[in-house]
Amino acid sequence: MAKAAPDVTVTVIGYNDAERLPRAVESLRRQSLRNIEIIISDDHSTDNTPEVARALAAQDDRITYHRLPENSGGCSAPRNAAMEIARAPYLMFLDSDDTLPERACETLLEALRADSEVDFAMGAVERVRTDTGALSYWHPHLFERKRTVRGIRREPSVLFEHLSTNKMYRREFIDQHTLRFPLGIHYEDQLFSAQAYCLARAFTIVPDPVYRWYISPFDAADALSISNQRHRIENVRDRVDVAKLIDDFLVDSGHQEIKADKDFKFLRHDLRMYTGDLPYRTQDWIKQFSDEVSPYLDTLAPEAFQRLPRDQRVVIQLVREGRYEEAQLAARGMDRAAGPRDVTEDAAGRVYWGSVIPADPDSARELEITDLALRSRPFRNALLRHEITRVTPASGSRITLDVRTYDPGNQLPMGPVVATVHLAPARKRLSTSFRLDPVHPGLFEGTVTLDLGAVPFPLQGFSGVRHPVLTISRHRQQNTGVLLAPLNFLRLSKKVTHRRGMAEHHVTIEPEGHGGGRLKITWERAGLLAKAEPHLPTLRKVAGPGLRQARGVIRGLAK
Repeated sequence: MAKAAPDVTVTVIGYNDAERLPRAVESLRRQSLRNIEIIISDDHSTDNTPEVARALAAQDDRITYHRLPENSGGCSAPRNAAMEIARAPYLMFLDSDDTLPERACETLLEALRADSEVDFAMGAVERVRTDTGALSYWHPHLFERKRTVRGIRREPSVLFEHLSTNKMYRREFIDQHTLRFPLGIHYEDQLFSAQAYCLARAFTIVPDPVYRWYISPFDAADALSISNQRHRIENVRDRVDVAKLIDDFLVDSGHQEIKADKDFKFLRHDLRMYTGDLPYRTQDWIKQFSDEVSPYLDTLAPEAFQRLPRDQRVVIQLVREGRYEEAQLAARGMDRAAGPRDVTEDAAGRVYWGSVIPADPDSARELEITDLALRSRPFRNALLRHEITRVTPASGSRITLDVRTYDPGNQLPMGPVVATVHLAPARKRLSTSFRLDPVHPGLFEGTVTLDLGAVPFPLQGFSGVRHPVLTISRHRQQNTGVLLAPLNFLRLSKKVTHRRGMAEHHVTIEPEGHGGGRLKITWERAGLLAKAEPHLPTLRKVAGPGLRQARGVIRGLAK
C-alpha cells in the first residue's frame, strides 16, 4: 500500500556531519505535526553519514535517505535534489547542525493554510552559542508581531531576513516560478530568498521561534561554516557576487524600486560583518578587501549610504581612500558609542573625523561628523574613547591597566578627572576609582589597579565572561563606556581565591577576539567550587538557611 501523502516535507542537508545529524532528525521526529516527510539529503559524505542516515531511516518510515552521486561543495545541490522527490504540498529546509522547535512545522503550516494567497510563512530564529549556551535572536525586530505582507514593496526591510531555513513554502509556488537554489555559488540563501520575496503574492510573518541555529564561533578554521569564513578574501568575493546576482534579478523582475533597500541591507549587514573585523586584519588584507568591494560600492544607491550610522560611513570611506590604519581605529568604535581619537574643524565650523580636513567633496561628505554634536551633546552621551595602552600583572590577584581617554568634544575640564572602573561578574560589582590627568585638551591618561580577589561573588562562585567598563561623572551625569584593550598583549592567567581560600577561580585576562576588542575577563570555577559545580542546584537550596550550612556542604564535597 502506498504511503499517504505527507502534509509537509522537511529536507535535512548535510555533509560529513554524522555526529550532529541524529540531533537534527530527532527534532523533526518530535514535531507536534506528525504527518511529515523527512528527507536526509547527503552531499556525498565521506564519513559514516550514510550508515547513520540509513539507521535513522530504519527507525522511522517517515524518513527517506538520498545521497548525491558526487559532492557539490555547497547547500544548493542537496536541497534541489530533495525538492525533486519531495511528496508534500509544503516544503521546509533544515541544516544538519541545527534543529527545529517542536511546534515549528505546525505553526508555519497553520499560517499558510489560513490564507490561500500566502506563498510562504516564516518565523523567528533562535541562535544558540555552542560554547556558552547563550541564546539570542536573529533580527528580532522583524518578528515582533504577526502579520501578512502582500508584496515586498510594502515592507522591504524584511530583506535583512535572508535565511531559507526558517520558512515553509507552498510547493506550487516553488514550481510555478521554477525556484531552485543557485549552483556554484555561496550565500545561495540570499539569492533564493530575494527571489521568493519578490515573486510571492504574500508572505506571513509569525513571532514564534521556528528554527534553532547553533553558532560555533571557535570551531577549527577548516570546520567553520561558509558564513564564518570572513577571513578569506574569497568569502568577500562570494558575498559581492551574490549581491550582483540579486541586483540583476531585481531588474529582470521589475523590482528596481527596492534596490536602495537591498543596497542598505548589503551595507548594514553584509559589509558590516567585514568592517567590524578590520582591527584584526593586516594592512595587505584590507587592501585586497578594498579592491574587492570598492567597485561594487560605486554602484550602490547614494541614499543607502545616507541611512547608515555615521560611524560605519566613516569606516567605509577610510577604506576606500586607502587610509587603512585609520579605518582600523574607526572600526573599533562602531556600535560601541566610542568617539574618534582626533577631529578637525574647518573655517565654517564643520567637524571631520581625523586630523586632516578632506579636500575631496565626496570624502568631506562621508567623513563629516558635525551631526554628532560632540561638544554640545549631554555628557551622559558624550562620545569619549577609552583605550588601555598596557596590561601588567601585579602582585597576588591584581592587574594594572594604563588607560588613555580621548575626549574629542572637549567636554572634560583641563584638570584631573576621577574615573571608575566597574567589574560585575554577578549581582554586585567591584568599583575601583583612579585619577585621569590631562596631557593636552582632549587627551587624559591614568593608571588603575584592579584586585580580582576583591570581586564580590555569590556563594556558588561564577563561570563566565565579563567586560569591565569605565565611568566618569560630570554635571550630575554619568558617562559609561567600554575599555578597548591592546590587541596584541599576551593573555594573563591568575589563580584567585576568596573567602579565606574556600572559593577559588581561574581567571584569564585578554583582548576580546572580535568587534571592538574590549578587555575580556573570564572566570572558571576551580578547587572546591569546581567539584561543587554539578551540585549547584542542591547548593543553592541549602544556602538559604545560612552560610555555615552551605560551607559544610562544600567541605563534604571535598572529601
